[in-house]
Amino acid sequence: MKPLTKLARAIIPNNGGELTLFQREDEFSIRLSGVRGELMNSRVFNSEQELSKLGCAHLKNTENAQVLVGGLGMGYTLAAALECVTASSRVTVAELIPEVVEWNQGPLGECAGRPLADQRSHVRLGDIVELIKQEQPDFDAILLDVDNGPEGITHSNNNWLYSTTGLEALYNSLRPEGMLAVWSAGPDSMFVIQLKKAGFNVTVQTVRARPGKGSRHTIFLAKKPWR
Repeated sequence: MKPLTKLARAIIPNNGGELTLFQREDEFSIRLSGVRGELMNSRVFNSEQELSKLGCAHLKNTENAQVLVGGLGMGYTLAAALECVTASSRVTVAELIPEVVEWNQGPLGECAGRPLADQRSHVRLGDIVELIKQEQPDFDAILLDVDNGPEGITHSNNNWLYSTTGLEALYNSLRPEGMLAVWSAGPDSMFVIQLKKAGFNVTVQTVRARPGKGSRHTIFLAKKPWR
């Protein structure tokens, strides 16, 4: 097996550490300093796709739907969201690290089919927290894959998203019957309670890292009721 080749690095703001992009033939890997193993691999993306499919299932026939994706990663969540929505819809992806966008505009983008080239996709550089704090009911779906789930490891500001205040802001950023979908490395019963306290109707799905195999990940589906 050929060794991994280091392609690029990026510093995560606010002492979040360093991301490094590697490549081996058509395989890409992103690793985080101080964390053992890979953060992402271009061959393991089923749960990211399921996040979008579950979070946007209610929008397949909705014209002018507005979707917010938290975290670009390797582009799989964005690509799957684009497949779920209509031609008139808009999918905004909030990405904190400019280099991650550049990597997806380069060779890494081939892995997910270059979703950034889709005219319905729009990049907002910066912290998704600042966007959510506006609490404007602009979105029909919010898909969060910004970290390891409710217990963040890459950026301390992500913890705010999963706090009581953050969940209330997410609730207020959704239109009636909008869906918040949160990717997590594992289950978290306390997070379910927090979501319900924020006013959401909650269901939980377990998905695999690869179709039918691999690690089990958790998708929290929190629907804002019609009021």
